[in-house]
Amino acid sequence: MKLGILISGRGSNMTAIVDAVQGDAIPGAEVAVVISDKPDAAGLEKARERGVKTVVIERAGRKRAEHDAEIGETLRANGVDIVCLAGYMRLLSPGFIRSFPNKIINIHPSLLPSFPGLDAQKQAFDHGVRITGCTVHFVNEDLDAGAIILQKAVEVADDDTAETLSARILEQEHGLYVEALRRIAEGNYRIEGRRVIFT
Repeated sequence: MKLGILISGRGSNMTAIVDAVQGDAIPGAEVAVVISDKPDAAGLEKARERGVKTVVIERAGRKRAEHDAEIGETLRANGVDIVCLAGYMRLLSPGFIRSFPNKIINIHPSLLPSFPGLDAQKQAFDHGVRITGCTVHFVNEDLDAGAIILQKAVEVADDDTAETLSARILEQEHGLYVEALRRIAEGNYRIEGRRVIFT
């Protein structure tokens, strides 16, 4: 299973995935390419340090569909089977999503369907929930609405701030993303509506 990882920033989830693949924690997987829409993304250097091919496809001044088309061409040229969004901070165009049906995976820092969109950790904190977490899901054309692969709960402590809560959720994201990819790599699953069933 060849993975293509899209990043925009520090790449902490990308690093967790690459390290897991290189440590054989996701048997049969290979990270074929890491693509960033920002040339100064810190994650690019982390990928290079690990011997992973990197490509920068800048989005500045370009229409989303045109930008996404170039990303799609790069993914296909590298034989990518599964596209992993790891802190990629741009919505994907419907055409891109349709060209990789049930092949794009994202991690979101809340227990979906609660708190979709940006600043999910702050949304949860401000709402006063006692439990939040993170969700690995397939991507469809609706925001944070694709079939759910795995979720991990994180309790909100009385002395939490939005920042400390975000940091604790991020710690859980790394392991959850790797576990989700390990299960997807095994291939024993099916999608029923918004649920992923492992067989």
